[in-house]
Amino acid sequence: MNSTAPWLRVAAVSTIVLFATAGVLSNSPSLVTPAKPASCEADEYHQFDFWIGDWDAFDADKPNEAVARTRVDRILGACVLREDYQQNDGMKGESFNIYDKSRNVWHQSWVTTRGQLLILEGQLQAGAMVLNAVDHADGKETMIQGTWKSDDGGVRETAVKSGDGGKTWTPWFDIIFRPHRNNTSIIDDRKTVADLDNQYQAAVKNNDVATMDRILADDFVLVTGSGKSYTKANLIDDARQSREVYEHQEDTEQTVRVYDDTAVVTAKLWEKGTRDGEPFDYTVWFSDTYVRTPSGWRYAFGQSSLPLPKSL
Repeated sequence: MNSTAPWLRVAAVSTIVLFATAGVLSNSPSLVTPAKPASCEADEYHQFDFWIGDWDAFDADKPNEAVARTRVDRILGACVLREDYQQNDGMKGESFNIYDKSRNVWHQSWVTTRGQLLILEGQLQAGAMVLNAVDHADGKETMIQGTWKSDDGGVRETAVKSGDGGKTWTPWFDIIFRPHRNNTSIIDDRKTVADLDNQYQAAVKNNDVATMDRILADDFVLVTGSGKSYTKANLIDDARQSREVYEHQEDTEQTVRVYDDTAVVTAKLWEKGTRDGEPFDYTVWFSDTYVRTPSGWRYAFGQSSLPLPKSL
């Protein structure tokens, strides 16, 4: 008997097992390199990104009354733009927007809690997203065209419709999306503007040129009850020369109203002192308009009444 035969048989069996194991492992899902997911990083997939944000929606003809809250974000690996629209009257809707590279079109599916469905498609045109649809509600065929474009820090969405195959078009809606601001931020704005206006009145009293220059907008205009107007340069020059020496420069009954990026301060102002050595003592109502700028609130326009009767 050949003494090496058992060892040869063992080696042969081991070799077969190793090859079989290798075959199993090569087909194991855990060891197979996964397919690379489709990428949505190309510029085309981000043409609609200007709509991303947390917005308050306003009808264009009522710019100070929000009608809905809208959140737009990216989901599914940044491939889909999702709109969550919640109208103040309880209606809710969502849209799902995606760039279809195979057809070079943008697709939107819009659905609501009222059972509405609208399918729109189109492309970016001159910086605006233009999508078209055909609506079959109530058994009628209506063509719809929606346009989204950036608008002064927000987004404007307009829509027109046609019931005669596109021969004539009529406006459907005109919505402006502005960055959402809650009640807390409005209260904060009121306090900020009120404090700023108090700082300005104190700066005028003390002929504080630096503070006046910081608060006044470069295109500031003041119109008095007598019809005279003054620019920022006029007021700064007067303060620099200390033409007015104030004994009193205080306001009362201050009210601040905030309208998005504009605020109006109304108050009663008592001014007493001398101008070029001549005494003055009067009270006026005034309205100061402040605007929000990238560097903060600025005093842009002022208007005062004629001096009030002393009995008031």
